[in-house]
Amino acid sequence: MAFRGPKVWLWRWRRNPLKRRADAVEAWVVLGAWLVTVLAGVLAGLTATRSVEDGLARERVEWHQVAARLTEKAPGTAPAHDTSSGDLVWGKVRWTVPDGTTHTGQVRVRPGSAAGTEVPVWTDPQGHLVSKPATVAQAQLRASLIGVLVGASAAVVPFVGGRVLCGRLERRRMSQWDTEWARFGPLWGRKTG
Repeated sequence: MAFRGPKVWLWRWRRNPLKRRADAVEAWVVLGAWLVTVLAGVLAGLTATRSVEDGLARERVEWHQVAARLTEKAPGTAPAHDTSSGDLVWGKVRWTVPDGTTHTGQVRVRPGSAAGTEVPVWTDPQGHLVSKPATVAQAQLRASLIGVLVGASAAVVPFVGGRVLCGRLERRRMSQWDTEWARFGPLWGRKTG
């Protein structure tokens, strides 16, 4: 087992007669890569979170629930005993938006629902069908998760770039060691006396 002394903080920047220029360059590359990684991750994550929150808040304001009516009987038969069944089928509906235009589409309804049955649907300002907008709590959770994913994805780029650059510096340093060893190694094998 190799002996390891106490860990010295900021050892890459301390004076040391054995420290080469390549060691100092690598120290700055590592520091720069970590700073850019953290900044890119945090800024991208916060920006994405804010953007998603704003978009979902806009949906809550702009999307409205309207009453649609089935234009024909829904396929299937209505369950006789269990009305809370989660089985739904596609039914054709028609609705009128506030500007007076009529739209048609398909939504999920209970099997066997009669034509003319009122079905609540959500529409955007143009009257197109949309899903129910996210609540404030759902929007915050969704925005946070997307922000974390975007931030982590953005942080990967500078992190990997820093690792690649450090790997190149390491290969270059090893090549220099090989060159110096080839020059001075044979001198150590000579007998001087």
